[in-house]
Amino acid sequence: MSEDKKKPPAQVFLNFSFFKVDPKWRWLNEIGRDEAAKEFASLVEVANTKMKVRTYSTLGLRADADFMIWMISDNVEKMQVMASKIYSTVFGKYIESSHVFLSASRPSVYANKTTPGFMTDEPPMKYVVVYPFIKSREWYLMPFEERKQMMEEHIAVGRKYPQVRLNTTYSFGIGDQDFMLAFETPDLVVFQELIMRLRETQVSKYIVRDTPMIPCVHKNIEDIVKSLG
Repeated sequence: MSEDKKKPPAQVFLNFSFFKVDPKWRWLNEIGRDEAAKEFASLVEVANTKMKVRTYSTLGLRADADFMIWMISDNVEKMQVMASKIYSTVFGKYIESSHVFLSASRPSVYANKTTPGFMTDEPPMKYVVVYPFIKSREWYLMPFEERKQMMEEHIAVGRKYPQVRLNTTYSFGIGDQDFMLAFETPDLVVFQELIMRLRETQVSKYIVRDTPMIPCVHKNIEDIVKSLG
């Protein structure tokens, strides 16, 4: 079943798992690498019948990660099964986790008419930029109406960049961050312009952390594995 035809249920968990490849992988012979790539691609294909799985390359874009697997599921146990099966493959013996971010979907209290991109039938865009996001405690202690007014400014800026698709999810209680942001776009320069504009909004005063900010390129997992050696 295609990843783009499986619409997640109303409440889902998201897992952004980044991996680094051991240099020893490149010493395997070409036939061994090709067979391992096919095995790994088969695993992703099967997993994609049980949940939504998207794969991205970060090769050459980060020193701490070579690829990312974005899982969207109705429970975290399916993600754990996937992680276990990853490490049981030949390719899995040559990779290690560098970042894992867990979050959950829920309606926004500021823009309840906004549907995250991953909950639509839209296909993945060429790029996604993923990053954890933490606001200060002062933000949450302010009256809701004050926060809402500042968020309206923030949202208005975002609407000026329709080429960028927002996926905001929540990590309160299940991750170190408050939110996980995943901005999809066909153009990284447009996304950069959006971030520069958002820095000028009132909300930016209450940002404690929004790193690591990781750009990813959407690719077939077999191609990703073959590109690594």
